[in-house]
Amino acid sequence: MDIMIAVQDVCVSSQWLTAIILSLCCFLPSCLPAGQTVDYASIESVVTRQGDTALLRCTSDGISKGAWLNRSSIIFAGNDKWSVDPRVSIVSSGGEYSLQIQKVDVTDDGLYTCSVQSERNPKPKHLHLVVKVPPKIYDISSDITVNEGSNVSLICTASGKPDPTISWRHITPLARKYDSGEYLNITGITRDQAGDYECSAMNDIASPDTKTVKVVVKFAPAIHEMKSHGVGLGRTALLRCEAAAVPTPSFEWYKGEKRINKGQGIDIKNLSSRSVLTVTNMTEDRYGNYTCVAANILGRANASVPLIPIIEPTATSAVSRSAPNTAPYGSTGRAEVLLACRYLILALSSFISVY
Repeated sequence: MDIMIAVQDVCVSSQWLTAIILSLCCFLPSCLPAGQTVDYASIESVVTRQGDTALLRCTSDGISKGAWLNRSSIIFAGNDKWSVDPRVSIVSSGGEYSLQIQKVDVTDDGLYTCSVQSERNPKPKHLHLVVKVPPKIYDISSDITVNEGSNVSLICTASGKPDPTISWRHITPLARKYDSGEYLNITGITRDQAGDYECSAMNDIASPDTKTVKVVVKFAPAIHEMKSHGVGLGRTALLRCEAAAVPTPSFEWYKGEKRINKGQGIDIKNLSSRSVLTVTNMTEDRYGNYTCVAANILGRANASVPLIPIIEPTATSAVSRSAPNTAPYGSTGRAEVLLACRYLILALSSFISVY
C-alpha cells in the first residue's frame, strides 16, 4: 500500500513514467508478494499463425497513460518505445492502446500485460499470445533401392504447433494408406510394392506438407510373353520376347545350342524389357526352335518357341484346285503334305529336346 501511495504522489507531480513502471512491477509474477499469483482464468488468449500480424487489444480513455510488457521486459511506456524490435508498434486511435506485432514467430508466444494509469489506479490486462505454426517436414528418408524380400523402414519427421499428425500412403491407383506415425515398416517387400511413398504432415493450421520417397525393388527376370508367327520360305519372320526385371535385363537369342548374332539377314533389337528377333528371307535351315534368354545381376530366365513354316498356295495349285478332283483319296498334294509334316516333326523334336 505504501508503494502505491508513493507512485500516485509521483504521478501527480507529472513524473508518470517512473510511476507506471513501478506500478507494472506489482503485476509481474516475479514481483508479486508471496502467496499471491496472477489469475490466469481471466487471461485473454489471442491466437494467430506464424508469419501473420497479431493485434493485442487494450483500451484507454485517451488521457491516461499506459504501458505494455512482455514477461518482464517493457515494450512501450506511453508512446515511448523501449523495445528494439522493429516489428512492434502501438495502435492508439479512438481510445485504443493496442500492441501490434508484425510477422509473429514462435518466440513471441507468451504472456503480455497492458496497464493503463487511470484515476490514480493502474488497470492491468493480461493477454496470452498463442502462435500456431503450420506443419513442416524437416527430415525424410532418402530414395532407396532394395532386393525383393528385404525389410524396408522409412522415416518422416515434422514440426508444427500443434504437433502435426504424420501419415503414409503408396502412390498407386489404389493409393493404399498405412497407419499414422513417423515410421513406415514393410516386411518382405515385393515388386508390387515398389514406387513412390508419400509422407503427409497435417495439423489444423494450414494445408498438409507432403514429401515423397522412391523405393526401387530389384528382382530377377521373368519372361511373361514369347511370340512367333509361322512364315513361308523367302518371307520375314518376327519373334518377340518380353521380360519383367529390375535392373533392366539384357537379352540373348539361341537356335538350339548356338547363339544368334546380327548379320546375314538376322537383326536383333532390344527395347527396355522387350527383344525382337527378325529373320529375313527365310530358308529351310532357319526353321526350328528359338530360345530367348533374359538376364540381370540377380538371375536369368529363358523361354523357347518353335518357328514353323507355312505352306503358301502357288498359282499352279490354285488352278488345279479349281478342276474336279478325280484322284483317289489321299493322293493329291502328297508332296506338300509330306513337306509340312517334315517341318512339323523337326520343330517338335527341337522343342522336346529343350525339356
